[in-house]
Amino acid sequence: MSNDTNRRDFIGYSFAAVAAVGGGFALVGMKRAWDPLPSVLAGGFTTIDLTPMKPGKPETFEWRGKPIFVLKKSESMDNSERDLIVGKERFTVAIGLCTHLGCIPAWKKDTWKCACHGGQFNASGTQTFGPPPRPLDLPPFSVEGNTIVLGNEGPEFKKIAAFLATQA
Repeated sequence: MSNDTNRRDFIGYSFAAVAAVGGGFALVGMKRAWDPLPSVLAGGFTTIDLTPMKPGKPETFEWRGKPIFVLKKSESMDNSERDLIVGKERFTVAIGLCTHLGCIPAWKKDTWKCACHGGQFNASGTQTFGPPPRPLDLPPFSVEGNTIVLGNEGPEFKKIAAFLATQA
């Protein structure tokens, strides 16, 4: 009788272990099905801290699969109505795709230069040479203290967008 009980207990414990492992796999599968897709997550908001940026050295961030250029302007760079002003600092925020054919321009000293067809943009993102038909595009953003949140249309974005609309 004791031998029978041990066998029955072993079979019961084995069944419970298999059921627990199967339940765990089922829960993991359900969680994966409920999680947003990577493409949806990429379409969200991106936060950029402006504090560590150095004047004259642009940084590139990714938002919705596109490069975003953020440049803290140095004293020697021209001021523009397109500049984002945060405190006493001026910044250029732009989608880093040439408005001619969508290549990614590279920063060379104080100008973004597109290697595809020779287009050039100044530190404010305005086209200065070559085939680009317009300045670098402006991503929607809002400012919260010393950070930019890409994906929100804040008052700063609306002001710069209104200025760019008058230039078109």
